[in-house]
Amino acid sequence: MFGPANRRKFFQSTTAGAISAAAFGSALTPRCAWAQSSDGYPSRVIRVVVPFTPGGGTDVVGRALMEALSRELGQAIIVDNKPGGGTVIGSDLVAKAPADGYTLLLTTSALAINDSLVPKLPYKTARDITEVGLICTGPNVFVVRPDSPYRSVADLIQAAKARPGRLTYGSSGNGSSVHLAAELFKLMAQVDITHVPYRGAGPAYTDLMGGQIDFVVGTAGGVAKLVEAGKMRAIAVTSEKRTAAYKDIPTVAETLPGYAADVWYGIFAPAGTPPDVIAKLNAALAKAANAPAYKQRLGNEGLTVAVNSPAEMTRFMRAEEARWRKVVVEGKVSVD
Repeated sequence: MFGPANRRKFFQSTTAGAISAAAFGSALTPRCAWAQSSDGYPSRVIRVVVPFTPGGGTDVVGRALMEALSRELGQAIIVDNKPGGGTVIGSDLVAKAPADGYTLLLTTSALAINDSLVPKLPYKTARDITEVGLICTGPNVFVVRPDSPYRSVADLIQAAKARPGRLTYGSSGNGSSVHLAAELFKLMAQVDITHVPYRGAGPAYTDLMGGQIDFVVGTAGGVAKLVEAGKMRAIAVTSEKRTAAYKDIPTVAETLPGYAADVWYGIFAPAGTPPDVIAKLNAALAKAANAPAYKQRLGNEGLTVAVNSPAEMTRFMRAEEARWRKVVVEGKVSVD
């Protein structure tokens, strides 16, 4: 069981203090019979696959960054949204792409979750995908519609215990980082709530505002403008401490001590992409992400630039996979 005494030890977030700057990467695999050097790279358009629908947090993080990264690399970058399968479709596309640095993946914590959550995953993350670097981190946010009777996490828990299985929450999809953030809440609060997965964050927000579901766990970047416009109301953030962008919004941990479920965004490439290509992408990413205007833009959305090296990102990924595997197993989380 997850009583107050052992919650912090078991669920302590690994994001805080574990990550800093990042950049793109790639490396050569048996899929390619020739070796490529970073000399002359990139010589053609780079495709960045985003396994989410447009309109969510990945748009906030990704599109402005891709513009800056394109300038750093001196080459055009195309953002290609490939949603579906709880990010599996887009991630698998990159896992099976030529390892030449021209197909990259911009994704979230979901990549560290799917190996333990998705039956018959068509790829193995540690084997088929290599880390380029972290971009940024930030809290997820519990949001309700403006006229909702639920004004706090305590209200959600009380309602869920009064009507087991009746309270509904939406997410951007099965296996997404926000799905697991809600499942961690469900496990620690010991409540029965019903997950309504959507094919992307945008449709979930639309149904929340239309009164079809009770609450949504969304990314800070994805909900910021909707909250500011009064179309949704934030009731809690998932970070360990309150954040500057949501300074008046309490943390979930203020009600459930030990709860922490930040989201992160990173860049990945097919396993086997040449190390010097990865290094060139990482260096360009670090410059693009640390530009003052971009850092300010993310800060306004509650996100913090946290670029790290490819090696640091690999260690971070393995730790995240282990962390969320515990939640999946202990919470009996299934996407079926």
